[in-house]
Amino acid sequence: MDMCLSSEQRPKHLVEGPSSPDGWLEAEKEKTLQKDGASGPSGDFNKIEPSLHSLQEFVPTNYASYTQENYLFAGKEIVMQESIESYGAVVWPGAMALCQYLEKHTEELNLQDAKILEIGAGPGLVSTVASILGAQVTATDMPDVLGNLQYNLLRNTLNCTTHLPEVRELVWGEGLEQNFPKSTFYYDYILASDVVYHHYFLDKLLTTMEYLCQPGTVLLWANKFRFSADYEFLEKFKQVFDTTFLAEFPESTVKIFKGTRKWD
Repeated sequence: MDMCLSSEQRPKHLVEGPSSPDGWLEAEKEKTLQKDGASGPSGDFNKIEPSLHSLQEFVPTNYASYTQENYLFAGKEIVMQESIESYGAVVWPGAMALCQYLEKHTEELNLQDAKILEIGAGPGLVSTVASILGAQVTATDMPDVLGNLQYNLLRNTLNCTTHLPEVRELVWGEGLEQNFPKSTFYYDYILASDVVYHHYFLDKLLTTMEYLCQPGTVLLWANKFRFSADYEFLEKFKQVFDTTFLAEFPESTVKIFKGTRKWD
């Protein structure tokens, strides 16, 4: 089985909060510096690619307990740090289905070097798989989720993917033009999984999806349909996007759709 990190490098089960992720991150940072010829932690940090700097900005939330869950996608063992104390720290069925779809359609989707943004990345499984498949990934979520997200991305992609994924804050419907100006940010794919459920921000979610999709951008949305509101969102989604039904996973009631924004 192909793995990015050796058993010595992979963090152990975390119960003590954010100190262990920080310690692991510092160790990996020092290894990267030494590999690049720097003298150690006080060396030239400009030798590390810029996206690593952004990944270091966040600290995992200090939940009472974390669990370590193992997944196998794209020929890699992926270890996710999860916590049932937060919706954003758990891998949901839609993420599993979308990972399966990505690995089975890698060449068709042309993911190598593709620019991808994931909305509501949670613990980061989908972004990790997309990175392993060769994409340039930006993983986004709410501020309290970003620490655990960056930790999972680093532990599974550092030094073993073509592009190190970036983590950015994205609050649906807020600061879109300021934080993601269209003149600077263009994405080949927008990914979203299980972002539609019983909450009060569906209109802001649709606004965010619409904003991020420029001409040529493809949105892949996987969702476990649970409530009538999910189907109502789908109807609104179809008003904004030319929508294609791609796949269904009956065992988990997850459906995957492709959307391309309608232009007048």
